Amino acid sequence: MTAQMRVAAERPIDVSPLHELRPAFLNLDTPRLYEEAIRRGEAAIAQSGALVVDTAPHTGRSPADKFIVRDAETDPVVWWENNQPMTPDHFARLYADMLTHARALPLFAQDLHGCADPGRRQHIRVYSEYAWHSLFIRTLLIRSGAPSGTAPDFTIIDLPSFRANPKHHGCRSQTVIALDFTRRLALIGGTRYAGEIKKAVFTFLNFLMPASGVLPMHCAVNDHESGAAVFFGLSGTGKTTLSADPDRVLVGDDEHGWGDRGLFNFEGGCYAKAIRLSAQFEPEIYGAAQRFGAVLENVGFDPVTRCVDFDDDSKTENTRIAYPLEFIANAAPSGCAGHPRNIVMLTCDAFGVLPPIARLDPSQAMYHFLSGYTARVAGTETGVSEPQAVFSTCFGAPFMPRHPGEYGAMLRERILRHEATCWLVNTGWTGGAYGVGRRMPIALTRALLRAALQGALSGAAFRKDPYFRVDVPVSAPGVDAPLLDPAATWASRADYDATAGKVVDLFTENFAGLAPFVDHDVRAAAPCRP
Repeated sequence: MTAQMRVAAERPIDVSPLHELRPAFLNLDTPRLYEEAIRRGEAAIAQSGALVVDTAPHTGRSPADKFIVRDAETDPVVWWENNQPMTPDHFARLYADMLTHARALPLFAQDLHGCADPGRRQHIRVYSEYAWHSLFIRTLLIRSGAPSGTAPDFTIIDLPSFRANPKHHGCRSQTVIALDFTRRLALIGGTRYAGEIKKAVFTFLNFLMPASGVLPMHCAVNDHESGAAVFFGLSGTGKTTLSADPDRVLVGDDEHGWGDRGLFNFEGGCYAKAIRLSAQFEPEIYGAAQRFGAVLENVGFDPVTRCVDFDDDSKTENTRIAYPLEFIANAAPSGCAGHPRNIVMLTCDAFGVLPPIARLDPSQAMYHFLSGYTARVAGTETGVSEPQAVFSTCFGAPFMPRHPGEYGAMLRERILRHEATCWLVNTGWTGGAYGVGRRMPIALTRALLRAALQGALSGAAFRKDPYFRVDVPVSAPGVDAPLLDPAATWASRADYDATAGKVVDLFTENFAGLAPFVDHDVRAAAPCRP
């Protein structure tokens, strides 16, 4: 840390002005927030009763505009290679200017909780300029019993109409997301995308929880008498869809902790991708999207008929639905489960070379957790004409303040202690890469997951994949055996070998920066050319 930063860190930011923020609307419930959002012209009501909003020009997060204050507490802990620093002085200026801006606005405020485990609960207060932002975060965090009369553990000020000054505030643009972990304060300005609020809470908990022995995870969790299951996966891999299984209890779809007593949800709601949402393939999520209290972001909407079109990607591929967890009929009221029996790592391999399911040993699990692999598909982003590999360590690098090796070591220790079985599941392509092959049928993925989670694969014969060195079942109940071998689904074995070798090289290149921080057995778990 520079001398300037050390001196600045000794001048604590005065948070007492927060007491001067007198919200005009405190802890409003859903109907009243609907009324305010409509009265202010922030939203429309769909025929189904859901609230429809538009977040343009930001239709997703702005990772390049996110900063963490670098001070005496955070300097030795935060993974600065992956997180942008902001000086305490710049944050203080930003804070003062946002407070001035906020005092001229009729603010909304919600007192909520993060962490379903009663012993880990964090009181989160969110001040917001928009009524629908207040509804959004009230939907996604835990609503019961938040103490409005006590000081919050973490405070967020969310002002879309505020414009940052990059030179004065030490940021990149007029949009800014700044987190001060020492003062437990987050400032969000210049964006209407509500996901920034949710992820600010997650980033804070990811910083806080490891110090008390809890592994924070970007994952879904469901539960069953056969044992709980954890689903890791980046956006588009099926994490929310596959965890919403009518035969299993849903604990949560996105953010959880793994502590000494088991798993617990950080949230009280779900935030699902809505693009091409299907009543046939995702009935639970589709039903949740049709209810009063759901918030639909950037979906196709006809203001005359008030009908929504989930296939409409004219605004963005990243259309979203926020809804309370209780909208899923078989959701766990407690938000908690025991230690997981199975851990599933989902990838959407658009190159079509990973098997549809494979078993991982603990070292391989840590390797793939730290790699966090998926692939973008041509057509979903400007300039993408062929599959592109994406690696996001811990399946959530933008939200992980600490070094990934710290989270990875915690995961492996828990896998070993609780004897969890780990699986790598490819929800991407089979029979060739994107443009040649086809998307893995969701019915196939569900059948394989059912077999894995219910123990039907425990006695199966396995083969070693020559490229990825994971154990692949030779057969599975209700699945044609050739589908389990990706090479057998390609028309040309030579093309498969060339593409598989390319993906192996991508893994190797990506992991080079992490290799010095892991043990030999984890490095030895890497894919390699035969």
